[in-house]
Amino acid sequence: MMDKKSKIYIAGHRGMVGSAVWRALEADGFTNLIGKTSAELDLRDQVAVTQFISTEKPVVIIDAAARVGGILANNDYPYQFLMENLQIQNNLIDAAHKHGVQKFIFLGSSCIYPKFAPQPLKEEYLLTDSLEPTNEWYAIAKITGVKACEAIRKQYNKDFVSLMPTNLYGSYDNFDLKTSHVLPAMLRKFHEAKENGNTAVTLWGSGTPMREFLCVDDMAEAVVFAVNNVLPEHLYNVGTGKDVTIKELAETIQNVVGHTGEIIWDSEKPDGTPRKLMDVSKLKHAGWAYKIELLEGIKQTYTWFLENQTELKQVKLSK
Repeated sequence: MMDKKSKIYIAGHRGMVGSAVWRALEADGFTNLIGKTSAELDLRDQVAVTQFISTEKPVVIIDAAARVGGILANNDYPYQFLMENLQIQNNLIDAAHKHGVQKFIFLGSSCIYPKFAPQPLKEEYLLTDSLEPTNEWYAIAKITGVKACEAIRKQYNKDFVSLMPTNLYGSYDNFDLKTSHVLPAMLRKFHEAKENGNTAVTLWGSGTPMREFLCVDDMAEAVVFAVNNVLPEHLYNVGTGKDVTIKELAETIQNVVGHTGEIIWDSEKPDGTPRKLMDVSKLKHAGWAYKIELLEGIKQTYTWFLENQTELKQVKLSK
């Protein structure tokens, strides 16, 4: 078990994943957590990152910082999704290696796996075929981070590990319809349609692709597990091992929100990968498993969304 007084730096501590990790570590008794906003520390700046890590000397770094978004954002900003993610993770990984950080936990995404890889996705399927074109820029950056951590682990025998979560959702998610992922985007669409008299909701694609969803609080618990244990492998999938169709997801969210209008499927819009189900047996064998079921997690997320409506509207107006 890691000493509860160990200094832990959480990169991206104000984002959905980073803030959940912070809460989970505090709940587990850790008392020396540090974080910097993007205004205080630009993680794309190699000199600034190196100086920060050499001065602070954290025992553990958790990299939850990334430029993220859905299909539309990935399609519109391919260069930023590739370059900025490379800059962020490379600066953190290299500084951690050069300045004696004991443990580095790199967080990525299931999109690192090939588009048509066998299901469920096993860790060994990495780099065995071509990627999904709609998010390949982000995926390539994350693959590079995984391989960098593996290389350091192999060459220097350091405790650098990569956790690849399935689709995450929960408190502090991004509900901006232009840049959000599918679940929060649906939740907001159904909510606004309900508020507008249960008007029809138009959703992208056919509704037939299958997706797996993990509550961010469960993801945070997986990170705490990785902090407290030395894991024997360099790469682990993190998920539920269960998936639903996008149509089933939409109907579940519609019921939770209480929207009674029509759902229209725009089949001219892309579906993305037909299925992405994670094989989570490696991490389960190591001793970790999820706890929050999808329906419960959606209810919790909608409650958070409703409680933070004023703040979310202010964020929208400030853009």
